[in-house]
Parts: sequence; C-alpha cells; structure tokens
Amino acid sequence: MLKPIHWRTFPRDFAVAQLGFITYGVAIALIIQAGLGTGPWAVLSVALADLTGTTPGMMIVLSGLLVLLAAMLMGEQVGWGTLANILFIGPWVDQFLKVIPPLGGKLWLQIPGLVGAVILSGLATAIYISVNAGAGPRDSLMLAVSRVSGRSVQLSRAIIEVTVVGVGWVLAGPVGVGTLLFALTIGPLVQFFFKILKVKPHQPVLEN
Repeated sequence: MLKPIHWRTFPRDFAVAQLGFITYGVAIALIIQAGLGTGPWAVLSVALADLTGTTPGMMIVLSGLLVLLAAMLMGEQVGWGTLANILFIGPWVDQFLKVIPPLGGKLWLQIPGLVGAVILSGLATAIYISVNAGAGPRDSLMLAVSRVSGRSVQLSRAIIEVTVVGVGWVLAGPVGVGTLLFALTIGPLVQFFFKILKVKPHQPVLEN
C-alpha cells in the first residue's frame, strides 16, 4: 500500500514537492481572499473553519487525514508525497492568508485574483505530481472510488466534488462563480502545465 522511497533523489524530490505545496498555499489563500467562490474542497474547509472557529489550513489538514484514511481503507496505494501533501499545504494556506488581504468589494482586484489563483492551482498540481511520490489524499480517494465502483475517474471525481460542494454550501461555504471556473478549467490547466514542465503523470514505480 506504500510506494517505495527513492532515497538517492529524495532531497531533490522533497524540494520540488515543497515548491508545489507552497504554490498550492498561495493559490488557495488567493482564491479564498478573492471572495468570488473557491474550489470544491476549499469551500468545505472554509465552511468548517467558520463553524469550528479554527482556520482553513487546519481544516485542510484534518479533512485530508480523513480522506486519506478512507482511500487506504479502499486499498489505494499512497506514498510519502501523500502525507507531505496533508501536512504542508494547510499550514502554507494559513500563512498566506495572513499576508494576502481580502479583496472583497474590489472587483478589479477580485477577478485577476481569482484567475491567478486557478492558474497557480494548475501549476502547483503539475509541480507536485512531477515528483511521483504518491497522489494527494483527495486524488487518492478519487482513484479508489473509481477502482472500487468501476466508474470512470472523471465521473468519480465529479460525484465526490459535487458532494463536497453541496456539503460546503449547506454549511455556508464560499460557493460562487469561482467554484464553477475552477471546476471547468483546472483539468485543462493541469494538462497544459504537464506539457510545459514535461511531466509524465503515470510513471512506473521503480524499485530502489
């Protein structure tokens, strides 16, 4: 269930993954502060943070752990990158929320902020996946649901994210035009950055 760690390249891989996590942190914080709606999982994280009096980053960590547990119970293989994804992205989000001011009421800043956040999310995904150290917890759940149910990855992702947005919306999470923009563009953006960075997302698992 665990991908092997390639110790010879681990320092470089960890540095590259950390760059991806930092970029994710900027992207999530920026899309939250843009105030036009966030990606599906951020909708839920912000809603839970408001409900519990904690922070979006803390909820990203806690929800990531729960999602990872569900994926592992369904037999999905994970790697060190999966755990690092959970432990680092949330804290980075909270740090950037402290330095990126809310953009609400300033549409001339909100729109570029939203678009920039979505683009950064695609870039961050490509950087992180390039390390080939295990899918993030939410992607792991998507793959597990697809494998167990026999449904396509696209359908499995759609079902999960619609459910997440629905729960977040009921809990008064930030659903808006940004949520729709994220859903429609994140796939093509990730594919674009795969080509730019020459990332092969389905690399074989090699033994040490």
